[in-house]
Amino acid sequence: MTPTETRPFVDFDQVWLAYNEELLAKENFAVEDINLKVQQGEFIAIVGPSGCGKSTFMKLATGLKMPSRGRITIDGQPVTGPLKISGMAFQAPSLLPWRTTLDNVLLPLEIVEPYRQQFKDRRKEFEERARKLLESVGLGGMEKKFPWELSGGMQQRASICRALIHEPKMLLLDEPFGALDAFTREELWCTLRDLWEAQRFNVILVTHDLRESVFLADTVYCMSKSPGRFVVRREIPIPRTRDLEVTYTNEFTDIVHELRGHIGALRAPPRAGLTAVTPPGGQHQRPGEAGSTVFPQ
Repeated sequence: MTPTETRPFVDFDQVWLAYNEELLAKENFAVEDINLKVQQGEFIAIVGPSGCGKSTFMKLATGLKMPSRGRITIDGQPVTGPLKISGMAFQAPSLLPWRTTLDNVLLPLEIVEPYRQQFKDRRKEFEERARKLLESVGLGGMEKKFPWELSGGMQQRASICRALIHEPKMLLLDEPFGALDAFTREELWCTLRDLWEAQRFNVILVTHDLRESVFLADTVYCMSKSPGRFVVRREIPIPRTRDLEVTYTNEFTDIVHELRGHIGALRAPPRAGLTAVTPPGGQHQRPGEAGSTVFPQ
């Protein structure tokens, strides 16, 4: 293998973040001691209690925030500012109401270099790219519709297309399906699954939905209460391609219940007299939790 093939695509090395100098002086951190290595093309999900720092992690991963301590490397380059190789989608689609679906999807190409300088000359090419992307998520024929003419699920599909139109190497999703009904949410799981399997960009998904994390991700990370740090790493051994039927299997529900147990333990107050015993190497697996690594706190 070449060095490029073996190095992590995302590498967080002992990363801490305080939101300002005053908080830093008080050792008041939003996230602390984040260590994470994500391989090229890997799909990870991050779960944890509300306020644990999941969204803060996303800001660090996109270069919107710089760490107070530690180092972040993405695609072999140190992160020193906002990344051009990433796309983002959020719980609210945030489509511009005066632009058609097609024009909303094209928006990043009007803003992000080098596409911005090329946009006028290559507009027809970019429009064709957007049409194919919309077609791939079931929005063919909706190009001229305005956001208010689309359902919530359609708007979120368009939002994901907008995040992918500039062909980013990494897609970051912050609770993208949280506001949708259960049936639409599951449809979009399959949409995202198909896009990822076709293009194999890196994905970092932040979600409160444990079923969503297990269905979509290669690896699920649990974060502790604030200040957030990763305390559990759970590999998902369920073979791909995963259909929705897999969510009713014992293997799937056992992993969901295991993760729910970790989250419940993080939310519960510590019990006096109980301590974790960690063997050499600094990590241990709890009985019956093959593939689940619990990090010392």
